[in-house]
Amino acid sequence: MTGPSGAGKGTLIRALVERRADVEVAVSATTRPRRPGEIDGRDYIFLTEEEFDRRAADGEFLEHVVYVSGQRYGTLHAEVDRILRAGRSCILELETRGARAVEAIRPETVSIFIAAPSFDELERRLRARATESAGEIGERLALAWSQMTEAGDFDHVVTNDDVERATEELDRVVGAEIAAAGTMRP
Repeated sequence: MTGPSGAGKGTLIRALVERRADVEVAVSATTRPRRPGEIDGRDYIFLTEEEFDRRAADGEFLEHVVYVSGQRYGTLHAEVDRILRAGRSCILELETRGARAVEAIRPETVSIFIAAPSFDELERRLRARATESAGEIGERLALAWSQMTEAGDFDHVVTNDDVERATEELDRVVGAEIAAAGTMRP
C-alpha cells in the first residue's frame, strides 16, 4: 500500500489487520531515530546507517529509499518471506517509489494507493500529528502533491475520507485479490 504521508495508510492498515487473520504487515527497516513508544522489530527494524548500507550492498532489501528527511527506509526480503511462509498475505506500507520498485521485482504484486480526500485535508492531518518539524512538513507536502498525481498508476485507489468506510472498501479489495490469486503477494 502506498500514498502520501498523512493519507492514513497506517490507520487503514491497522484496521484491516484487525479484521483479517490472513494478512500481516511487513515491518520496515529504517535509519531514522526511534520515536517515544516505538519498539524495535514491532514498529520498525531500526538500523544504523552502516548496517543499512551493508544489508543493501548484500542485496537483503526488496526495496529501499531515501525519504524527505534524509532517513532511509526499506523492506527486507527475509521479512516478506517470513510472512509468506506462514501462509499469510504480506502487506507493505511503502512510499510510492518503493511500491514501484516492488512491482518491478515481483510482478504479482497488487498495489493499492491510499488517498486523502483533498490536499487541504492531507495538510491538516500532517500538521495535527506533529511528528515532524515545520520544514519537514513542507517537504512532505511538496512530495505528497507529486504523489497524488500518481494515484491512477496503481491497481486500486482507496480514498480515506471516513476511516470505517475506507476500511470496508480496503477489506473488499484485499479479499477479492486474495480470492483471485490464492494469496496476495507483497
